[in-house]
Amino acid sequence: MKIAVARESVLGEHRVALTPDQVSRLIKKGWEIVVESGAGNNSLSTDDAYQQAGAAIEGDRQTLWQSGDILVKVAPPTAEEIDLMPEGSMFASLLNPLGQPEVIQQLANKKITALGMELIPRTSRAQSMDVLSSQAGVAGYKAVLMAAAALPKFFPMLTTAAGTIRPAKVFIIGAGVAGLQAIATARRLGAIVEAFDIRPAVKEEVQSLGAKFVEVELNEETATAGGYAKEVSEDSKKKSQELIAKHVATADVVITTAQVPGRRAPVLVTDAMIAEMNPGSILVDLAGEQGGNCEGCVAGRETQVHGATIIAPINLPSTVSVHASQMFSKNMSTLLQLLIPENEINLDFEDDIIDSVCVTHAGEVRNERVKGAIAQTAVTA
Repeated sequence: MKIAVARESVLGEHRVALTPDQVSRLIKKGWEIVVESGAGNNSLSTDDAYQQAGAAIEGDRQTLWQSGDILVKVAPPTAEEIDLMPEGSMFASLLNPLGQPEVIQQLANKKITALGMELIPRTSRAQSMDVLSSQAGVAGYKAVLMAAAALPKFFPMLTTAAGTIRPAKVFIIGAGVAGLQAIATARRLGAIVEAFDIRPAVKEEVQSLGAKFVEVELNEETATAGGYAKEVSEDSKKKSQELIAKHVATADVVITTAQVPGRRAPVLVTDAMIAEMNPGSILVDLAGEQGGNCEGCVAGRETQVHGATIIAPINLPSTVSVHASQMFSKNMSTLLQLLIPENEINLDFEDDIIDSVCVTHAGEVRNERVKGAIAQTAVTA
């Protein structure tokens, strides 16, 4: 079994799909691994480190892309990269299938078996493969550091000869993996933390991290079967926004984390709410690439709105490339071992994990939601 590890070509993507430590473990299973030269440079994994782990280094990009039984990378492939893949080959990465349906159609047209890492089901059996969770944790951590660096105040309470400095107030909207990591990081830095989520089930997790849970009572189901927040009625949205507004107004820092795959992110913090914040307040919007949870945010930029600063970073996990790569690599390695149990690819669609992640196979798009997105793209084109 031969695995090819590609170098990322997207600007700003510094992660690598397999790190030398995971490469070493897979090679001990009898697998052959070839790594494109420079693939790990931005995550401090050198070609020498891969060679010491037992991998071969390939300097020619076209040869690398055509050399493995399975090709793995982090970011979705570009049209040019898909052209490099042999027809009928297998590929695994993040695919953004609902956001880039045209890429999925191109993969299907070339009969490529494409595995989308973000489609790992949210089950206890799949936890060690859950890329969305591992990378969201990185984003939540880094979001707090960015806010702390930008805020013209201290995070912790300080008692000094010059007087006592009150701690910063941080309000986190969304208590998924990113939100919970943001809570933990802000608490470690000494801030007073409040968190909001429409799912009452997360209250205990929020409180266990030392934050106050801001609870809203809604007369409807607020979570999907997988535990993610679901879209609620207009009445519930209005009720939630009224509560959010009260806490945004008194916060020094607001961090928003709500994203919906393939759709515009919900607006949670309105322009009117921002106008009520104190000058110098900071908002970090983790949904900037999907339009943002904060009115006025611009993806990849810092925007001044009513004296507050909205920061909407792009691909935050990539800015912590060493540990983000280690986590992504563990997720990828575990999926590969499920897919190749006896040194042969076993594409068992009776397995819920394999069935979920396999987006295209034998010239067909297998995911119904992605089929719908492709059809919609064709209509609007």
